[in-house]
Amino acid sequence: METLRLYDFLPSGNGYKIRLLLTQIGMPFDRIEINILEGETRSPEFLSRNPNGKIPLLEIGENKYLAESNAILMYLSEGTEFLPYDRFLTAQVLQWLFFEQYSHEPFIATSRYWISILGKAEEYQEALKEKHERGYQALEVMENHLTEKTFFVGERYTIADIALFAYTHVADEGGFDLSRFKAILAWIERVKMQPGYIGINQG
Repeated sequence: METLRLYDFLPSGNGYKIRLLLTQIGMPFDRIEINILEGETRSPEFLSRNPNGKIPLLEIGENKYLAESNAILMYLSEGTEFLPYDRFLTAQVLQWLFFEQYSHEPFIATSRYWISILGKAEEYQEALKEKHERGYQALEVMENHLTEKTFFVGERYTIADIALFAYTHVADEGGFDLSRFKAILAWIERVKMQPGYIGINQG
């Protein structure tokens, strides 16, 4: 089997999801750093691999590529302990993956990108107010769920946790105060204690 190649940008939470899962599965991969700040995802070479011009991108084989972080999580986790076999539980995992991309990531990840990666908090000051309002709404949904649950689906660690953990645990870098979200903070610590855990800055 060919070694997987992950086209990635180290600070990216979406890329981190894939690195974390691959490491926890114990699957070897080569990581290729793509600097999105220098337009490297817009090069003709990269666009021939992913016409949407975004990372992460997983090269599975010759001319065989998979984009979109949560689609990659589904692909890699099938047949592993990170994706339940039960159909209803699998659908619940998908439910949280969709929540993460639609109700969570656009607000929490974007705020972090503007503030901590671009360093433009002042320039985006007005837009950040809306991002923070919507981001806190997503955190409330998570907090309410985790008040009675250990993990997001089936009381076990799955890719639903990986997807939501990626940007939640660094939400402070986007100006979010997690101190009142006690259940989320306890869940973050549980995720960090999982076998094979790596931090977001580990390549």
